[in-house]
Amino acid sequence: MPGATPIKVLVVGSGGREHALCRKLVASPLCADLLCAPGNAGIADVARCLPVGVEEIDALVALAKAEAVGLVVVGPEAPLVLGLADKLAEAGIAVFGPSRAGALLEGSKGFMKDVLARAGVPTAWYGRFTDAGAAKAFIGEKGAPIVVKTDGLAAGKGVILCQTLEEGGAAIDLLMGERAFGEAGDEVVIEEFLVGEEASFFALCDGTRAIAFGAAQDHKAVGEGDTGPNTGGMGAYSPAPVFDKAMEAQVMAEVIAPTLRVMADMGRPFTGVLFAGIMVTPSGPKVLEFNVRFGDPECQVLLARLESDLLPVLLAAAEGRLDRVAPLVWSPETALTVVMAAKGYPGEYAKGDVIGGLAAAGEVRGAVVFHAGTRADGEGRVVAAGGRVLGVTGTGGSVREARDRAYQAVDALDWPGGFCRRDIGWRALAREEGGR
Repeated sequence: MPGATPIKVLVVGSGGREHALCRKLVASPLCADLLCAPGNAGIADVARCLPVGVEEIDALVALAKAEAVGLVVVGPEAPLVLGLADKLAEAGIAVFGPSRAGALLEGSKGFMKDVLARAGVPTAWYGRFTDAGAAKAFIGEKGAPIVVKTDGLAAGKGVILCQTLEEGGAAIDLLMGERAFGEAGDEVVIEEFLVGEEASFFALCDGTRAIAFGAAQDHKAVGEGDTGPNTGGMGAYSPAPVFDKAMEAQVMAEVIAPTLRVMADMGRPFTGVLFAGIMVTPSGPKVLEFNVRFGDPECQVLLARLESDLLPVLLAAAEGRLDRVAPLVWSPETALTVVMAAKGYPGEYAKGDVIGGLAAAGEVRGAVVFHAGTRADGEGRVVAAGGRVLGVTGTGGSVREARDRAYQAVDALDWPGGFCRRDIGWRALAREEGGR
């Protein structure tokens, strides 16, 4: 956007995704000043962090107005579901992120499945239930394996893969009886268990148009070998070998375009990033879910590969003019992120541990440490303040090189209270080495 007047940008969020966004946005000639609310210890190195929480909607709007912000980039899903984009639009402030009506694609899995059905998008069969007895009867009718999900937001953890009828019944009891995720489980969605290889695909949308923003693969399970409970993500890599250019074109035509068309027809034009969880099955790609924000840690690996200036593209999406954006330029290199989490995650974990070795990790060639759950203590030290704490990212000319650099940086850290999976990227590595 040559000759454009630089603008002040506000990023909402405090995770590794927001750190990656901030590092990319602050490098743009279009960025006059960068703010982040509330931010974290790493984001504070590249942006002015302000103590406003992501769900403090009115305070965020007031902040954007007081600072004369030219674009707000919303990281997490919760403020979008609460209507932050609507309030900003009412105040005349450009925002990258969907309206409350659009954010329902993530806020309600049942609504999302209904949209897919109306749009004719390939997906698993499903049922929606507010009565536990009816839900269990449906599981008995369909058989196992089967998938049980909370309808509402559950921090990426409200999905239970059930291998037996007994596990299906227990999942209903957990979500609807014990209310493990609160009101998110007032309604459940029960789906077909799809078999294949999973990938995350992203598209930037301006209400009527969309451009592809790449694919990644992540590791949801907490344990090596993809074992143990689901998490918000223990690592990711991009590009995703299973997702080639032909697959990208197919998903843009058969998933993204019809979804945008139906959302517009419903009076819910979708603006922002549409994140499609795709299962590549023997009969083709099928949608597992939609999210309405960049993934975390997928955002870290995508932005590590993006060579184009991000800010003009996000602004164009917010202003409904993606048709005037130049084609995005991507590095051919692989990026791979290893998540360092606090011991005990995704269960109970301790906070407040001092994290050492950050400078040494950042000096590893081709490596960047993104902060997720961190804060600075009274002595200026970086301490753990969340479950997923760091996203250690390596880039390289091969999967192995990116992976080795990421783990070299991990090993430079001094944090006895943290842990990570040691097998991030195993599928891509097996493909790479099998092709030699």
